[in-house]
Amino acid sequence: MIVCQYDFVVVGGGMSGVCAAIAAARRGVKTALVHNRPVLGGNASSEIRMHICGADHHMSAPNARETGILEEILLENKLRNPEMVYPIFDSVLWEKVHYQKNLTLYLNTHMTEVLCDGDRIEAICALQMTTEKSFCIHGSLFLDATGDGVLGAKAGAEYRIGRESCSQYGESLAPEKEDPYTMGNSLMFKARDMGHEVPFIKPFWANTYTEEQLRLRDHSDITSGYWWIELGGGEHDVISQGEELRDELLKAVFGVWDHIKNGGEHGAEKMELEWVGFLPGKRESRRLMGDYVLTEKDCLESTRFDDAVAYGGWPMDIHTVEGFLNESDVPTVWNQVNGMYSIPYRCLYSRNIRNLFLGGRAISCSHVAFSSTRVMGTCAVVGQAVGTAASMAVTRNLEPGKLLDYVEELQQELLKDDCYIPCVINKDPADYARQAVVTADSHIPGCDPEKVINGVARTVEEETNCWRAPIESRPSILLSLPEKMPIREIRLTLDSNLSKEITPSINQSVLSRQKSGPPQELLKEYEVNILLNGKVVKHMAAQSYGQRLQCLFPGSIDGDAVQINAISTYGSRDATIFEVRIY
Repeated sequence: MIVCQYDFVVVGGGMSGVCAAIAAARRGVKTALVHNRPVLGGNASSEIRMHICGADHHMSAPNARETGILEEILLENKLRNPEMVYPIFDSVLWEKVHYQKNLTLYLNTHMTEVLCDGDRIEAICALQMTTEKSFCIHGSLFLDATGDGVLGAKAGAEYRIGRESCSQYGESLAPEKEDPYTMGNSLMFKARDMGHEVPFIKPFWANTYTEEQLRLRDHSDITSGYWWIELGGGEHDVISQGEELRDELLKAVFGVWDHIKNGGEHGAEKMELEWVGFLPGKRESRRLMGDYVLTEKDCLESTRFDDAVAYGGWPMDIHTVEGFLNESDVPTVWNQVNGMYSIPYRCLYSRNIRNLFLGGRAISCSHVAFSSTRVMGTCAVVGQAVGTAASMAVTRNLEPGKLLDYVEELQQELLKDDCYIPCVINKDPADYARQAVVTADSHIPGCDPEKVINGVARTVEEETNCWRAPIESRPSILLSLPEKMPIREIRLTLDSNLSKEITPSINQSVLSRQKSGPPQELLKEYEVNILLNGKVVKHMAAQSYGQRLQCLFPGSIDGDAVQINAISTYGSRDATIFEVRIY
């Protein structure tokens, strides 16, 4: 057995685990990411192919898309994978992790055992199926990003499966009595137009469905489908009976396709199945318990938490019990939340296992709140919050719960890395730009230059929070500092249009809402000058390469002003900058 030692061990390579591992490693923490599949991304990988949903709810909530590392990954994919091919997205994720300094990736590596000393995890044992190597991976801190809460369960962490009663947390959307029911698993498919008629021969083992049976389940888009082909969570357990459910889901997928092809007028004569998944996407199983349990009330009332570190906004999307088997009920009810709501840090660590962080869909929340927090965009920003917290905990030699005393610093670090936290603004004392006088040679009304230092790096409701000017005049913005200072880093937050989707998808209606390539609102080329006594002492010509967060490192240059000149965009007539930071 190969024995390894890390500061931070992340188990589970979905979007939450990926963002957590990258965040910690970038801060110098020796990190391991252990994933039992050949590709990263979990439900967003080529094995399952679910689009990454979040607080924007498919563009229905403006300026709500998640940023940070998730935005970085998705923008990289937009640049490199304009046709949104899923196996290429796999490679983008792999590259981000594999080539990240301080991060070791273990693919095809299944955790088999958890070694504990009382209420602390000491190590995990894992088998790498492709190499037949066994590992004993020790760590100071661990993150359960497995989705099913496997690490926590094996370590003895408190967890919950099923629905609480409405009286437990005062939730109107909860059932009268508690029960063990969860949401089920789904299997996806993709179809393509062949340009000529294509027959479909139904396998003998596929189910048969009528239009009457499918009357409550929209199947008008025949290019891909369908999240509502969902089984498990009622009489069948989504974990222990996962293999049986996969088999039944295959019967359902091919049965639905047979109905589309051979069961009426669906316009599918020239369509054929291009891909059918064999790994079901899971929604719900264990929820690990932290020092706080997020509830329906928090989602509806946007509770203000002093320890807020992430946010959600997807509706409380509560699927019908038994899923596809319940033909007499709609597959889900969309219970809208009140805009963005905060997720507190206390939901992101175990209440009884002292060195265990919680991530992904297994964070501490009720079944009703979980129906909103479970989506991958929310899971990703939670992951980045955990990874950043882990780096701070390692530096201070603290357990996760003890980091509450430093939560304001955690919030500021997350904002610096372009994570949004509702009602939290930039107060970083190290940011010279906060002391600057900001002017510009031009601006659009309502988008004044001084807004680049107002502490908020996105549009919120009616407040633009940005400087914007016509690009044709190559506009310039100047930040004049109160005195000469050594400038080592300049950070710009650009406009990547957070009201538009940029997620990979197999669904044609989702893809049709997107434009190929980087968002046109992004600056493409720009210049940064460091000035001293009115003279340029450092000139930097830069390209954004399709990214929203720009970090420039001029060395240590004494200056008393920073000038930014916008040269071109990816198509917009306006140049936009949300934030400028100077360190």
